[in-house]
Amino acid sequence: MEQTVLDLLSQYGYLGIFFFLVLGIVGLPLPDEIMMTFIGYLASIGQLNLAFTFLSAVTGSMCGITVSYYLGGRLGYPFLKRYGSKFFITRRRLRMTQILFRKYGNWVLFFGYFIPGVRHVTAYMAGISRMSPVQFASYAYVGAFTWCAVFIGLGYLVGAQWENVFRAMHRYGLAALWILVPVILLVIARFLYLQHERYNSLRK
Repeated sequence: MEQTVLDLLSQYGYLGIFFFLVLGIVGLPLPDEIMMTFIGYLASIGQLNLAFTFLSAVTGSMCGITVSYYLGGRLGYPFLKRYGSKFFITRRRLRMTQILFRKYGNWVLFFGYFIPGVRHVTAYMAGISRMSPVQFASYAYVGAFTWCAVFIGLGYLVGAQWENVFRAMHRYGLAALWILVPVILLVIARFLYLQHERYNSLRK
């Protein structure tokens, strides 16, 4: 995986990150979280610029989920049910996402990023249900920002130990994720605050 990402970056730079996330969100079976954690690590050792890395990932995620939303609205549920498997959207994933939408509503767009197999389908279902673009963006784009911040931030903060931490997350599942997410977001918020304070002090 590491060599694949390095090859991608050497050929396409930050555009490679952008298109990787677009294709991963649309439905291709790509290891999105692993890639983002790894590029977070690369940013921590100075091989990538953290701001450009994060911007590429967020815009790629937002574009990918927007494409899925409009495809869902245009193609409808019968098309996905019949041909979705060709785009790696199985009937099982469709049923699972339908159940989650009925149970949790629009919040599935936000939290769905953290559930493999669900994040690829949520936007299609939002488009099929004719959710308004503004409402869709309110949940989906904030979710994309948070998802990218968590995994890129994880790679940046744990450095060379990113693989071990990621394996632990995979082993203990969502329980580990729900513990790590608020911790990482708090650390990122503190980092941004300190950067802001530093910038203000330099201006004085």
